[in-house]
Amino acid sequence: MNHQVLRDGVLLLLRLALGVIAIAHGWNRVFQQGMDGGTGTIELFRAAGAPAPGVLAWLTAGVEMLGGAMVVAGLLTTAAAGALALVTAVSFYFFHMSNGFFAVNNGMELPLLIIVCCLTIVVFGAGRASLDRALSRFA
Repeated sequence: MNHQVLRDGVLLLLRLALGVIAIAHGWNRVFQQGMDGGTGTIELFRAAGAPAPGVLAWLTAGVEMLGGAMVVAGLLTTAAAGALALVTAVSFYFFHMSNGFFAVNNGMELPLLIIVCCLTIVVFGAGRASLDRALSRFA
């Protein structure tokens, strides 16, 4: 199999998995947890000691949903993956770092994996199966 085809296929699978996970996390923050009321996302950010918890909660949910969709589509992919890496690093610091390693304890396992996936896309790009590639033909 052609090395380039294999590389692009793996990048596509990585983008799809990462994007769906990010969208699901953002959706959960807004629609399942809600943004207010005792157990809402803003309250979780406030309890964790995050600065400007309301702004940070909405920014995080927005980046997760929009950035995840952009990663899936391969549109402005490196910027979207970079933004996802940044919000995940903030989440890593405020919510996961003190809980040990394993995800079952809300530890750093999943955010660490997400950050590494995001950085892989930042370094290697979206691949040929992306809107970035399709639009580059018109530039």
